[in-house]
Amino acid sequence: MVTQQQTSSEIIYPESDGKPMADNTKQFRWIVVIEQNLEWLFADRTDVFVAGDLLWYPVEGNNRLSTAPDTMVVFGRPKGDRGSYQQWREENIPPQVVFEILSPSNTPREMSRKLLFYSTYGVEEYYLYDPDGNQLSGWCRSEDPWLDQIDSMNGWISPRLGIRFELGEELQLYRPDGVPFFSFAAINQMLDQERQRAEHAEQRAEQERQRADEMEVLLQQYRDRFGEIEP
Repeated sequence: MVTQQQTSSEIIYPESDGKPMADNTKQFRWIVVIEQNLEWLFADRTDVFVAGDLLWYPVEGNNRLSTAPDTMVVFGRPKGDRGSYQQWREENIPPQVVFEILSPSNTPREMSRKLLFYSTYGVEEYYLYDPDGNQLSGWCRSEDPWLDQIDSMNGWISPRLGIRFELGEELQLYRPDGVPFFSFAAINQMLDQERQRAEHAEQRAEQERQRADEMEVLLQQYRDRFGEIEP
């Protein structure tokens, strides 16, 4: 019997691992806060791609080797929608910075595997925050080929992002200009305002279309009564 080996072009890379983005509302809020604020921070950079809960496949031909960081930042890649991050289609550039928000269902073994994955496949900075215990850990790649744990995260400034980490009653992140990251409530308010502006713009456009239609009707009535208007 002759068997055919599946080629890499025929391999399907799923866009979902079947797991929810977040296990609870607290984890979800933190994922949104970090991902959305980083989107805004690099809004003017066309070569910075920010994504949340996107499957990353580092090796072509292996659709079983993947992980979905809660937030990842890739310098050197354009913005745009992706079903997954297939590294060989992205000039083989791995995410340089990843964030994970710990949930009660995450086990130490699972998080150790994530750390090994990120260390093996080229992540430069990895940040892990436990909102329930208010504990923050970080790892940064130096001359050593592996990620090294950062001794103290309080006051740490990300080499890649330029953001500052402060740990008080809860984690607070600051942009390079010193402005704190917007809170979940502020993000919701801004998104609501943006939706309202879009709705108002659509309403104004619809009103303009109606006026144009009414004008066309009046002009046709004029033509029917008086003939074509001479220039």
